Amino acid sequence: MDRCKGTPYQALFGATLGFFIGFAAVALFGPAASRFQEVMGLSPIQVGFLVAMPSLSGSLLRIPFSAWVDTTGGRKPFLVLLSLSIAGMGGLALVVNLFYPDRLHSGLYPLLLLLGVLCGCGIAIFSVGITQVSYWFPRARQGRALALYAGIGNLAPGIFSFLLPIALVTWGLLGAYSAWLTLLVIGAVAYGFTGCNAWYFQLRHQGLPPEEARRLAQAHGEEFFPSEGIRESLAISARNWKTWALLSVYFSTFGGFVALTAWLPIYWTSYFAVSAVAAGALTGGYSILTSGIRLLGGVLSDELREGGENTAILGLFIMLFGAVLMTTTEHFQVAVPGVLLMAVGMGICNAAVFKIVPQEVPDAVGGAAGWIGGLGAFGGFVIPPIMGAAVRQHGEMGYPLGFITFVVLALLSLSLMWVLKYSRPLSAAETGRVAPAGIDADEQMSATGDRVPAYRVIIDTSRCWEHATSDGNLPCDVCARACQEVFEKPLPNAPARVRRGAEVGCHLPGVREAIRRCPANSILLVELVDTES
Repeated sequence: MDRCKGTPYQALFGATLGFFIGFAAVALFGPAASRFQEVMGLSPIQVGFLVAMPSLSGSLLRIPFSAWVDTTGGRKPFLVLLSLSIAGMGGLALVVNLFYPDRLHSGLYPLLLLLGVLCGCGIAIFSVGITQVSYWFPRARQGRALALYAGIGNLAPGIFSFLLPIALVTWGLLGAYSAWLTLLVIGAVAYGFTGCNAWYFQLRHQGLPPEEARRLAQAHGEEFFPSEGIRESLAISARNWKTWALLSVYFSTFGGFVALTAWLPIYWTSYFAVSAVAAGALTGGYSILTSGIRLLGGVLSDELREGGENTAILGLFIMLFGAVLMTTTEHFQVAVPGVLLMAVGMGICNAAVFKIVPQEVPDAVGGAAGWIGGLGAFGGFVIPPIMGAAVRQHGEMGYPLGFITFVVLALLSLSLMWVLKYSRPLSAAETGRVAPAGIDADEQMSATGDRVPAYRVIIDTSRCWEHATSDGNLPCDVCARACQEVFEKPLPNAPARVRRGAEVGCHLPGVREAIRRCPANSILLVELVDTES
């Protein structure tokens, strides 16, 4: 271990800095889109695709690069994504230097799209950093570390949306993008010095076999290691329709957040003729509010009855109301609160979605979270061109009419959330058929004559996950240790689950012991039906 370097907080600093500087690419073209449109003669749809291109690579690369972390550690994927982003930003600055404004024509539009894709690679850093930070921190401190990482990084689009217009006015397009390139290079170099793989991966790179590397890393406090079950978890969750329902909701809210961060500068400057600096401030305020309000969404999800679903429904209704205002208003004084309402609704719902995941996909939480978090950002690529198409079709009135997209998405998401809410199986308390504690299988058989009661064990994963979150821990394996015949040992980042086809009635003492020891009080023993003996 003497040859291993780095500390958890050093790794957290490097990952957070890298994610912050990479995720800022969401705001790459939005504040400058009007300048490109003016000199290149771009149509509204072309502008929509231009501002959306960073989100294409930023969403589609999340899952494969996150999986790469499990084989080599996070440092190499991090540096590859940052390098691709630097290449894109350097190419963009070079194009502006050589061709802007007089020689920048529509024939160079595909090149700008390609450079946008390269710059957007930094957005995919989110999933790499989440995995890397998770390996560094023990259960007791992991929740706080991840909250710090995601919270600071998600502020980047709002801050850059505010700063880029000021830089454009002060230094011009070349100066602004050159400054961005400089910050990106500084961030990558800083990560190169501070970002490091967890001890297990460092030991593996030094040639130690997996078992020896795991033993030494565990002796120094590392608790989490690569799991072979992540591919299985992705496959299981992909077969569950609820994964795709939640992905659709997250596409609307988080993808919508990314899309509006890119589109709003165009909306404010083109429809209300506000200055670029004012449009940047309005967009930055929207983005920061959406990111910050997620904390309230998390609190509501914990406190409300059926917290995840009800919180998501509340957020979607707020988003719907804001979208209706944006669709129907021609007044700046109404549009501002309309956008802020959308920010509040989207932020609240974004938090609620991941509260629902362990409830609806309890046997593959990690895989479901991967699909939802990875592909949800794809909305940031799909939505801006649709908004641009509305402007092309209806002229200036297309700017408010384009928000019908969010009205439709909010209504669809509300429908899906209602289906999810009322398709959940009834709990033991709702059925009123909880088997009496203290009665063993023989006593139950005597009480019912020649009929044997059938039992089912239910794990209330919302309680299981809530207990883990409140303590900053991941779900424990108490139930699996108490009765391994009925309970499976949980996968990493997933709550416990019941073995398929487990003979519950044959292991009632073990099940009751698991119920007694469960710190979250999440295990329910339910008498289902009486069957013929």
